Amino acid sequence: MQPHERFYGIDNDFRSPYARDRDRVIHSGSFRKLEYKTQVFLNQEGDFFRTRLTHSLEVSQIARSISSQLGLEESLAEAIALSHDMGHTPFGHVGGDTLDECLKDDGFSHGFEHNYQSFRVVTKLEKRYKPFLGLNLTYATLEGILKHSYPYKKSFLSKEVQNQFDLETHPSIEAMVVDRADEIAYMTHDIDDGVNSGLISFETLKESKIIQEVLALVAEEGVTLEDGDEMFRYRFSSHLINYLVYALLDHSRGKVDNSRVLAGVINSTVEIPIGFTKELETDIKKLKKILFQKLYQHRQIVSKMYAGKQAIKGLYSAMMEEEKILPQFYLQQLEQRNKHRVIADYIASLSDRYALNLYNELYGRM
Repeated sequence: MQPHERFYGIDNDFRSPYARDRDRVIHSGSFRKLEYKTQVFLNQEGDFFRTRLTHSLEVSQIARSISSQLGLEESLAEAIALSHDMGHTPFGHVGGDTLDECLKDDGFSHGFEHNYQSFRVVTKLEKRYKPFLGLNLTYATLEGILKHSYPYKKSFLSKEVQNQFDLETHPSIEAMVVDRADEIAYMTHDIDDGVNSGLISFETLKESKIIQEVLALVAEEGVTLEDGDEMFRYRFSSHLINYLVYALLDHSRGKVDNSRVLAGVINSTVEIPIGFTKELETDIKKLKKILFQKLYQHRQIVSKMYAGKQAIKGLYSAMMEEEKILPQFYLQQLEQRNKHRVIADYIASLSDRYALNLYNELYGRM
């Protein structure tokens, strides 16, 4: 008997179902494309800045650590974390908002939403098996992707999805962990990238009580800016992650049932057991507001995102006018699916640089 004959098939797989989910996500084309999709700074800005791929890896690491301490299913948290952004468009949230506008302008009330697109990627748009579409992920992983943010009921969800998933219940505890790990990761690395780029400073960030306390921890360690910007930022990021992770663990311990994966059984009216104290939740909202006003709305960020917005609009318009621009895989789908949605799916799948290159090919250099 050959090795492949002995080990092929689920019955002989040494991995858990959630470990299989994780591996299927990692080996998918949509996951690889995250390497060249914007987090805050366009991929062309430099090699240091985070992308959707590095963001997903950081979320996964934090989610695994929290899940481990709470006695949860680590591989499930990892699978959800790695796949939660697979539906993101090029150019970050601006790209998604622009596709949403394009679809709604053409009469599609449900438009585009990146969380639901992530669900569609792993259930419809990836093709890895001959008999069916999708990556063949478990119910708990799919539910964690679909219910990445509360409230779970969305007007654009298909009848098929509403029948398959109970939108009156919370997802698994592991999915709730991923939601907060996502928040911890993006606040931390956006500050790191923002300070490194010179668009925001720790002096400005001191408006936040959280930042003041974390800077005090860095000072207690004896690290100053004289030790170098990179060292200071690294120690700050490490302390900020620890500050938030330990606060979450302290608040969430004792509220978690870790006896089994509780997918789709906790009523959504019940308070989410994973989170922070009310005081820290307020402080986190204030920090997010500072980042929005002083970093995400910075002139340099806005101007780059505006260019991305025009690229999305231009590609959508060109493909609506000349559908043969679409590659063969998407061109074939026009026979069964709505043209607008097929074009939106294709544009959403593009990396930043491919979208810009295609735009420049169609319209001239941007």
